[in-house]
Amino acid sequence: MVRITALLLATTSILCADTQTPASYSGDFVIKVNYRYLQSLPEGYEADTAKKWPLVIFLHGSGERGSDLELIKKHGPPKLIAAGQKFPAVIASLQCESGNLWNPHGVKAVTDHLVKTLRVDPARVYLTGISMGGFGTWETAFEYPDTYAAIAPICGGAGVRWVTAERLKHLPCWIFHGDKDGAVPVENSHKIHDALKKIGAPVKLTIYPGVGHDSWTQTYANPEFWAWLFEQKRS
Repeated sequence: MVRITALLLATTSILCADTQTPASYSGDFVIKVNYRYLQSLPEGYEADTAKKWPLVIFLHGSGERGSDLELIKKHGPPKLIAAGQKFPAVIASLQCESGNLWNPHGVKAVTDHLVKTLRVDPARVYLTGISMGGFGTWETAFEYPDTYAAIAPICGGAGVRWVTAERLKHLPCWIFHGDKDGAVPVENSHKIHDALKKIGAPVKLTIYPGVGHDSWTQTYANPEFWAWLFEQKRS
């Protein structure tokens, strides 16, 4: 059996990182990643030791790459958590190394690690990301369509993956994009949405009129988005 090896560095959403946990995972080939991440536990996690919680994996954009975890608090769920917002889920905000793109097998390795080491409901694991993280969300979902209960790619794209849309036929997906996005063409989202819609996949598309690249702020601020996400459950 070939191993996928990931070096993970976990922290809370407030405290500095201070632990390293090497872990081995089964897979098709060997990779090595060093994905640090901010981890936020929901209220009641410590008190109710029998309950299993949803898990949200968040992938940031290209500007937050590096080794400074504070960078990923600029946008998305980690920004909201830093501002005091509470979520009824474990939130893991990964950080990609400088000069790299998201590796779907590395994202899966971290996901497996969290499911194994925390009290997570494996039927309620979700993946979302913005810009480069939107691309990473698509890539990871196509590689592992049976891992996540739902995905929410924001201002990303699936590249040529749309031709294999059948792989995501049963995966709930809500796509977001601004129609004035000058960094990532909105056509990226239209193309994969149309391909999924054609095969009857449970896909939704929200295009924000007059909005540029930042289509994530209003998405993550929308209670309807979170309600939809946490309603999804993998059978």
